[in-house]
Amino acid sequence: MSPEVRISAVGPDVTLDVMAPRDPGLPEAVEIFDTTLRDGAQLEGISLTVDDKLRIADELDELGVHFIEGGWPGANPKDIEFFERAGRELRFERSTLVAFGSTRRPRGKVDDDPTLRNLLDARTSAVCIVGKSSAYHVTEALRTTLDEGEAMVADSVRFLADAGVRVLFDAEHFFDGWKENPEFSLRVLEAAAEHGVETLVLCDTNGGALPHEVEAVVREITRHFRDDVKVAVHLHDDTGCGVANALAGVRGGATQVQGTINGYGERTGNCNLTTIIPNLTLKMGIRTLPEGRLSRLTSASHRIAEIVNITPNPQAPYVGASAFAHKAGLHVSAISRRKDAYEHVDPEAVGNGTRFVVSEMAGKATLDLKAREIGIDLDGPVLTHLIDELKRLEHEGYHFEAADASLELLMRRAAGWEHGFFSLESYRVIVSEADDVRHDTEAIVKLVVDGERTLRIGEGNGPVNALDAAVRAAIGSKFPQLARIHLTDFKVRVLDTAKGTGAVTRVLIDSTNGKRTWSTIGVSENIIQASWQALEDSLVYGLLHTEE
Repeated sequence: MSPEVRISAVGPDVTLDVMAPRDPGLPEAVEIFDTTLRDGAQLEGISLTVDDKLRIADELDELGVHFIEGGWPGANPKDIEFFERAGRELRFERSTLVAFGSTRRPRGKVDDDPTLRNLLDARTSAVCIVGKSSAYHVTEALRTTLDEGEAMVADSVRFLADAGVRVLFDAEHFFDGWKENPEFSLRVLEAAAEHGVETLVLCDTNGGALPHEVEAVVREITRHFRDDVKVAVHLHDDTGCGVANALAGVRGGATQVQGTINGYGERTGNCNLTTIIPNLTLKMGIRTLPEGRLSRLTSASHRIAEIVNITPNPQAPYVGASAFAHKAGLHVSAISRRKDAYEHVDPEAVGNGTRFVVSEMAGKATLDLKAREIGIDLDGPVLTHLIDELKRLEHEGYHFEAADASLELLMRRAAGWEHGFFSLESYRVIVSEADDVRHDTEAIVKLVVDGERTLRIGEGNGPVNALDAAVRAAIGSKFPQLARIHLTDFKVRVLDTAKGTGAVTRVLIDSTNGKRTWSTIGVSENIIQASWQALEDSLVYGLLHTEE
């Protein structure tokens, strides 16, 4: 009987055990080698500080990946500082830090090669060196002979292995090289294997391979070397097949997959570890992360996205905010009876959760589930009225699936709830031109707080900023938790452009209190009115869910 991974899919009344059997021909375990700190940092728009790299490395160790490639020691001041500080500050419990570099230079000597010396000076227990495994690249890029290309690999692996470090060899452009001259590509791998390499990494550097090609080539290589060395795959995503190619590589016998968190990487990115890890474990029954660590996958994905300052992809498989979000009424009705009806795995297995997205498509089951999720009891007549109200508002331009906080407040009000934080009497916004390039904005709000009327003035760099400042001035002393509530994004969309300046405008505001984030919405022909609606909801929701 083949080993199995047990996944629990829990319905409202029953627990169903879903078994993910492992094909006996597949490896029992696959090592995860993370290259986010090097490959991932090559994505346009990412610029990591040394502190960023140290924080990401900590996150990866918490996740439990086997190897963390830290960068290229000696290549730049940032990587030099990273390895110096990593030795002092990082205390990995699960991962092995790896220094990355290249083979010796053409016609050079290993004893005085600065790259190899820097690898040893990094004092990591494992190193990964890249070398040409494509005859075309040896003759055209390095401008040297094939014999010298092979010797560069052999000499470098032997030098590092003799120094007592674990050596992984990145066979650059391997799949392209195999198509053109498989005899030379195999010679390079054999040279590395004969001189002490631990793992041969087959790289699809240009990202042009397809799954059937990867599986066939990897199977041939693993059969050739049998158990003498490990075989790994390093895939890029230029054909959109990075994850599929990694799965194919494992089917071919690879026991290590290299990739990046969230698929960050040069051009179209690298094999996405947040997809490949659960695919291997939950779908193919192959161990990847240490026991109990898979449930950290979603939080690791989002935390690293925050560090690199890139908004997470909501449609990302497994870890995206929409990965287990259900909008259609038919789906929601089925899920209310059996949770696994429209979910291919238990979201909690990867640290995510089921969400019920409410829109004009919603039925009673959707709203009832959403209400129970929030903790609101809605009876039949209220639900019917709420559905009608929701459809009316969405017809006017509201978009509640993008404004979770405004939806919750709408549902609470339907159940008879009224917030007692403040009530608006009136507001006024004045924009004055201070000079040729700067405009000052002043907002005056009249609020009633605890039965007392108060008037405050706020200044800002725009209407929303000024209104926010005025409200905070009016109620901030009564609600100190307001200091922890911040607006993080402001989006405006014109809904019917044919009406020109008289068009209906939709405003979305994103906010946070440091622990949770939320979105609110306002819709009006008056952009200031739409902005106030979204701002008021944001502050009310924040006060409701932020402790003093």
